[in-house]
Amino acid sequence: MVTLGMTIHGTMTTSSKKDYLSILGLSSEFDDIELKKAFRREARKWHPDLNKNDINAEDRFKLINEAYEFLRDPVRRVKSIDSNSSNEENLNKYSTGFPEFKDYLNSLFGFEYESELDNESYDQTSDFYEEEKPDEIFNEEEFNSYDYPARSPEEPPPVKLHQDIETIIELTPDEALSGASILIELEDQTVVEVDTPPFAGDGWRLRLENIAKGGKDHYLQLKVQTENGLRIDGLRVLYKLELFPPDALLGCAVEVPTLDGNVTLQVPPKSSTGRLLRLKGRGLSFGDNIGDQFVEILVVIPADINDEEIALYTRLQELSLSDE
Repeated sequence: MVTLGMTIHGTMTTSSKKDYLSILGLSSEFDDIELKKAFRREARKWHPDLNKNDINAEDRFKLINEAYEFLRDPVRRVKSIDSNSSNEENLNKYSTGFPEFKDYLNSLFGFEYESELDNESYDQTSDFYEEEKPDEIFNEEEFNSYDYPARSPEEPPPVKLHQDIETIIELTPDEALSGASILIELEDQTVVEVDTPPFAGDGWRLRLENIAKGGKDHYLQLKVQTENGLRIDGLRVLYKLELFPPDALLGCAVEVPTLDGNVTLQVPPKSSTGRLLRLKGRGLSFGDNIGDQFVEILVVIPADINDEEIALYTRLQELSLSDE
């Protein structure tokens, strides 16, 4: 004899005698709290929207709903299950189809239903995800032991057989301006000649597509810098000038390097990080075109600041807060 809820070769079987207690996993001495907890657990497990790959979920969900409708009514509990088998279709309100999961739970726990014995009512806005009492929280071991339907395996990420290679190429300002021919040795010791474009700049990245073994790309990162920190970008020359907060706030005169030697730069007051100061005609020249040099202000905090200086900064902070 096959009892309700058993699975044979993947097919859910039914019986004319329905053990509603077994369907919800309840003992004969259950109370209303245990009934709600059991129904929520089984509804979550077997709702068709959450088990689209399980052909048994729809039938099982109908039986769970039927069992709950029967057992929630104290009058029906005392009757023989078989004595009312002709009314089974009326007990199952979802035999012809299923609403959305939230709609189903709202209708089940909402204002449409009311207990005939104690007139217990539920708020229309309550739903399946309402906060549970501590004794109703699902046991983690019990939750993880469910036999969920198998899901399709996730598509694996693309596999890259080879990593791209990058080489740093150092150029002088003149080589970057006019272009240069350089020799690159690949992994298989093959030597290739590459021409860099004219007016190249520091940080440029050139791609040699499919030139290396295994179809890898070989990247060339150009480094065009002088010993004193000047960076070349086409005809322009770039330089970062670090200033302490007092110098940036009050302004100062400072020497900065150029391609033709040091020059004195007057930093205006209230200069913040990122401000660009232009030295006209201090860049590279090509024909009649002459570039400029740009000095970028970078405000930094000294590493060896003493207690007196910290006290002064603290006083400045207090003054700024008092003005707000």
